[in-house]
Amino acid sequence: MPKRTANRAGELRTRVAEEAARIMREQGVRDFLLAKRKAADRLGVMDRNALPANQEISAALAAQQRLFGGTAHQDNLRTMREVALRAMGLLEHFSPRLVGPVLAGTATPHSDISLHVFAATPEEVAFMLIERGVRYRTGDRRVRLANGEYASYPSFEFESGEVAVEATVFPERGLREAPVCPVSGGPMRRARRDEIEALLDAS
Repeated sequence: MPKRTANRAGELRTRVAEEAARIMREQGVRDFLLAKRKAADRLGVMDRNALPANQEISAALAAQQRLFGGTAHQDNLRTMREVALRAMGLLEHFSPRLVGPVLAGTATPHSDISLHVFAATPEEVAFMLIERGVRYRTGDRRVRLANGEYASYPSFEFESGEVAVEATVFPERGLREAPVCPVSGGPMRRARRDEIEALLDAS
């Protein structure tokens, strides 16, 4: 690829990444592929080589939050991490782990709190929520496994304060092997309660 063409492709990737990040930040779009396509359409970019990787969009989102978010972003992130701790306390029996934007620090006011929990059966989680008087909705979360295959796991969605929490239920053995992170392509980062407490103390 000629240098000028490569430079142009790189510039387009940056523009698409920045626009996709803006769409996620302002419109609450959570899916990287959808944000990427909307950004490309808006900018009139047809070249697939100009489409950025998820990691590039995540980096652009973090940069925009530092630039435009200020204390409002930090306050929102702190609040969501505090709510995540409470939700993890509720689900303590199921070894909860925080994942996603609230852990990564790229959460927007539109983000949900995403937890992974581990149980012999999803019914165990349902019974516990019923016993605690927590109203929930059921769903499914599709993830990519380390072997490259995809799998769907049941999830429970409920409100904690005014924040939505999604707890995806993995088999107990799933605690030993994290699914693939849609941003980095490596193992998904999972954090225990004490790690979230440390993040709050550091902030």
